[in-house]
Amino acid sequence: MKLEQIYTGCIAQAAYYLESNGEVAIFDPLREVQPYIDRATKDNATIKYIFETHFHADFVSGHLDLSKKTGAQIVYGPTAKPNFDALIATDGQEFKVGNYTIKAIHTPGHTLESTCYLLTDENNKLHGIITGDTLFIGDVGRPDLAQALTEELTQDVLASHLYDSLRNKVMPLPDDIIVYPSHGAGSACGKNMSKETTDTLGNQKKTNYALRADMTKEEFISELLDGLGAPPAYFPQNVMMNIEGYDSLDTIMDKGLTEVAAINFKDVAETSGAIILDVRSQEDFAEEHIPGSIFIGINGGFAPWVGALIRDVKQPLLLVIPEGRETETITRLSRVGFDNTLGYLKGGIAAWKAAGNDIDSIKSINPDTFANDFKPNEDIVVDSRKPGEFSNGHIVDALNIPLDFVNEQLAEVPKEKGFYIHCAGGYRSIIMASILKSRGYHNMINVEKGYGGIKNTPIETTTSTSACQSK
Repeated sequence: MKLEQIYTGCIAQAAYYLESNGEVAIFDPLREVQPYIDRATKDNATIKYIFETHFHADFVSGHLDLSKKTGAQIVYGPTAKPNFDALIATDGQEFKVGNYTIKAIHTPGHTLESTCYLLTDENNKLHGIITGDTLFIGDVGRPDLAQALTEELTQDVLASHLYDSLRNKVMPLPDDIIVYPSHGAGSACGKNMSKETTDTLGNQKKTNYALRADMTKEEFISELLDGLGAPPAYFPQNVMMNIEGYDSLDTIMDKGLTEVAAINFKDVAETSGAIILDVRSQEDFAEEHIPGSIFIGINGGFAPWVGALIRDVKQPLLLVIPEGRETETITRLSRVGFDNTLGYLKGGIAAWKAAGNDIDSIKSINPDTFANDFKPNEDIVVDSRKPGEFSNGHIVDALNIPLDFVNEQLAEVPKEKGFYIHCAGGYRSIIMASILKSRGYHNMINVEKGYGGIKNTPIETTTSTSACQSK
């Protein structure tokens, strides 16, 4: 038997490949399915089942393409109602994959159809449980991502279901079985996930706040919902794509890999209403970029930031991509449902300039220069980090406008007076600066290396202030 966790760090997602005696099951596959097919071919095995733990919100699953290419049966848990052919398992239904048995355990709470899959080996010993978003390492799934929350089906009701599912279906299982979740740290499907991506159930009972043995349902609901921010705007759209279906990734790639000459690039953008998305490094973007373009770098948390900031997965996109990373970029966009890529700039920025087009830039300075130039009580600083980061230390009197909420808090950004902008390390502040420039803000200076560099300068921060006061 082979059970492999296939973890994709940029979206903090885990798919699983199980092979036994020439048969394969894939759990929660990514949009690009050829690697699973290649792996099965290498193992001289046939993909028999595609198990889905629920209708995912944070990524578009590859279930449809994988089924079409292999003939494998798609399986969902009870109450799922997809708009395509799938086997809807009953609670407790068992499936054979070679010498392994996979048992569907209905665990509503994260969503109504959420289902875990219990794995029993050839010796009839329980090996592990694939928990989807029901149980993470250090956390449990948020209960506000169902496709249709109503007055009757609220996040409190789903949280109540999740409590029952965990206590009645998961926690009674043997302590030595291995928990295989669908996500790790960085995913927006929970709030307190560990960097570890597997653990024993027994250890989770000891360390996971949501599995405390003496926890009442009321305590569980209160702690689960406390500090739960709004989900990213693209989540409901991904849910519907996973329910209703989508275009084949092959079709998306063919369209997205269209080269658009520099001489035509601007006209195509204006005619189509496309956003020009530049995915190069933040240093390259700051130095020179197409006026009005948005930066979200491929080397950072690319796809989730695209979803959080552009929001509409149907938005047409034109790309500026580092040479050789075209396929990667379009694939990663498709993972979160952004399928309307119209092409990319042929020859990159060099071709854009050679065609006689204007370029723009973002003024950036290093932390030492910032420390020399900064005038306390006079200069404005915009800190684009998350509130939790900000509360752990920031420049005194800085204005916290998290990148996540720049669209909602745009009016708080000073437009008539110059200001400095920074994040933790330099990636998010350039994203935010690019958005601001596209909205007519041109009076900012970016601080390179962000707060990580600033805190090593003499500039007064809340942590340094506290340290002085405590002496």
